Amino acid sequence: MARDYYEALGVPRTADADQLQEAYRRLARRYHPDVNKNPAAEEQFKEVNEAYHVLADPDTRARYDRFGPDFRRIPEGAEQAWAGAGARRPGGRPPGGAGRGSTFDEEQVFVSGEGLDDIDLEDLLGSLFGGRASGPMAGADQEAELELTVEEAYRGGRRSVSLAGPDGQRSYEVTIPPGVVDGQRIRLAGQGGRGTGGAGPGDLYLVVRIAPHPRYRLDGRDLHVDLRVSPWEAALGSTVPVDTPGGEAKVKVPAGSSSGRRLRLRGQGMPNPSGQPGDLYAEVRIMVPRSPGRRERELFEELAKVSDFNPRRTR
Repeated sequence: MARDYYEALGVPRTADADQLQEAYRRLARRYHPDVNKNPAAEEQFKEVNEAYHVLADPDTRARYDRFGPDFRRIPEGAEQAWAGAGARRPGGRPPGGAGRGSTFDEEQVFVSGEGLDDIDLEDLLGSLFGGRASGPMAGADQEAELELTVEEAYRGGRRSVSLAGPDGQRSYEVTIPPGVVDGQRIRLAGQGGRGTGGAGPGDLYLVVRIAPHPRYRLDGRDLHVDLRVSPWEAALGSTVPVDTPGGEAKVKVPAGSSSGRRLRLRGQGMPNPSGQPGDLYAEVRIMVPRSPGRRERELFEELAKVSDFNPRRTR
């Protein structure tokens, strides 16, 4: 089930046209497939695009605000029926806000207005609010978040997941494909909302969220890690071991490397079952002894005397 459109754009429900446009442009730049190669970005871009085009049009936005995510299923003229019903409610309040967080008392609805004889309001309200329906209705798709460590996302495998639902706690055995990325959805067919009138259930989608890691940083399928080296390893060059989610790898540090230099290990990032794996980027971090020994200090002092190297000199 798609997120609330306001939530998808990250704007309040009171957002004006300028705020909607600014949010859309920012998110479109972030998720556009030509810019973001993350496989999940295309779906996020589609969601942002749909949300903006619904909310940017005053008429469709009004229908969405009134009827919620099912607004496209509402026949033309239902707004008049809704307004007429609101006019007869105690206190004269219209029953708007059928979206998230609203409540509605079906028993207080009375229809007034012309040209509405062909609208079955009971059936309309039943389908929207879980009441009586004229026929079978498939269950709704549902979403839940699945938090994984970088290592779990890298390896994949089986995972037991417990989720709270209207029927209490339910457990699922989930197969996680190797190399899943943040925002990717895992589909559990038939595990969503129940259908009515003999119709089948919806699907459950688990949205992957990669937890922050003390050592690794993820950018799509590329992995970034700090590579700690000694001053002499950086100055003279060396081959240094580095931990990756797939095990230890070797990085060749060229002589004369300074902190901040990025060394690329092609194909050592997150795996990709359907394409090229990501890369691993090891960023050099030169470390010095916190409490050098006597001989170490002597050597550093000697180096300071004989070297004319000035790191603050501009070239």
